[in-house]
Amino acid sequence: MRVLEIIFSVVVVIATCFSIWGKWSKKIYAWLFSSVLVFGLLHLFIDHARIQMVGVYTIGVLVLIGLFYRIKAANGVRKHVILRVISTIIALAFLAVSVVLSSVLPVFTMPNPTGEYGIGETTKVLVDSSRSETFTKNPTDKRNVAVSVWYPTDKSAQKKKEKESYPDSLGEAISLVFNLPKQLFSHLSLVKTHVVKNATISNKKKNYPVVLFSPGIRSTRYQSMSAIEELVSRGYIVVGMDHPYTSAKVTLANGKNAYYQADPKFSTSKGLYDYNVKSVAVRAKDVSFVLDKLESWNKNNSKFTGKMDLDKVGMFGHSFGGATTAEALAQDKRIKAGVSLEGGFWGTVSSKGVTQPFMYIMSGNTAESLKPNSKIKEKVSYEEFEPDLKSAMSKSTNDTYYLTVDKFYHQSFTEIAFISPYLFARGLTPYHTVDITRTYVSDFFDQYLEGKTEPLLQKKSSSYPEVKFDATYTKKANSTSNE
Repeated sequence: MRVLEIIFSVVVVIATCFSIWGKWSKKIYAWLFSSVLVFGLLHLFIDHARIQMVGVYTIGVLVLIGLFYRIKAANGVRKHVILRVISTIIALAFLAVSVVLSSVLPVFTMPNPTGEYGIGETTKVLVDSSRSETFTKNPTDKRNVAVSVWYPTDKSAQKKKEKESYPDSLGEAISLVFNLPKQLFSHLSLVKTHVVKNATISNKKKNYPVVLFSPGIRSTRYQSMSAIEELVSRGYIVVGMDHPYTSAKVTLANGKNAYYQADPKFSTSKGLYDYNVKSVAVRAKDVSFVLDKLESWNKNNSKFTGKMDLDKVGMFGHSFGGATTAEALAQDKRIKAGVSLEGGFWGTVSSKGVTQPFMYIMSGNTAESLKPNSKIKEKVSYEEFEPDLKSAMSKSTNDTYYLTVDKFYHQSFTEIAFISPYLFARGLTPYHTVDITRTYVSDFFDQYLEGKTEPLLQKKSSSYPEVKFDATYTKKANSTSNE
């Protein structure tokens, strides 16, 4: 709970006890009434309301009514002791609900990026007039791709600037992924990132390498902000993409919302597999379309003119976004390196592999679920998953890395451990969970886009003992393995 939430809750508890137990002067009741009202308003105006505090709000309103009645009453108000006990128990139960919910779903603080740059953001909705939208029945609909461009800024100039919060779309995405009411995650709009909207791009360097990001199915481009912020702080321009009808919610260029469309029901695994091949192909074309746009922005009169080093383009993605990354690498050679965070292999990549440096990171849960007779079954592991993974990794001709992370499950690659440490951290601290992903992803691009030699990619690290290199598919192009 935040400071004002704690103070307000304590004041409500004190006022509740005084209201229920004993007979006090009207002056004391008036003082308690004012305290509950003042601290309640301070909390609402400074912290803002959130659903996790509903128990405190409920008791606070009832206590205000009770105190007001006591102040106005001509004679003292008497209650039977049993009624007082029952009232106290009910009040404490409501207060406990808020304490528990606030602890389970906290307003957390984002981890600080480690690089020298601040972070700016510009958002756009791009329309590909050459492609019809295949997810709708209207033949005139054109394919839209919503993007956020996060870019390096001068950190000192951004210190006093208002930082952006997570958008509402993140809560909606989490509710879809875990099938929980979206209201439980409405407080995420109170969580501050390190991003300043429309800030001035830094001139410390002539231009910056570019990394594309594709989110998982039912998710959003804001799902992995810790990794995005880390990359930008190190001097990358990161372009996050939301793909209509497979992302959770995308606002189109015409102002309408495109919501996630559930997969059709198929009687066989092959039917769903073929459908996913088509869906990933659409996303891979989104990637190439966005790259075309970036080339245009880099040449023409825009805030990014000359600022993008498009000879150094990387891409990463999670789950369906990881699958999109792998297929985009196979289809578009403008992408020089890629990371898949437990994505599938649907399309060309499954049979041909890639020719660029590629890193695949798998959760320990999924790795365990692939073993014969395992009781653990992650939803990501489908019938064709393991054969395609082996084919893609063995046929890739450049440096490849295949990592597994113990204590990770499929959603661990997002910010989910911070969103609810009690429910989703599962044996690791939230900071360590996101630090694993952001550090390995950033170091990979530092090595393959910026030409740095990163020790983290050379061998197992004592700082991240959960991360293991698979010797079979971790190899340099000119050697046999990389322990």
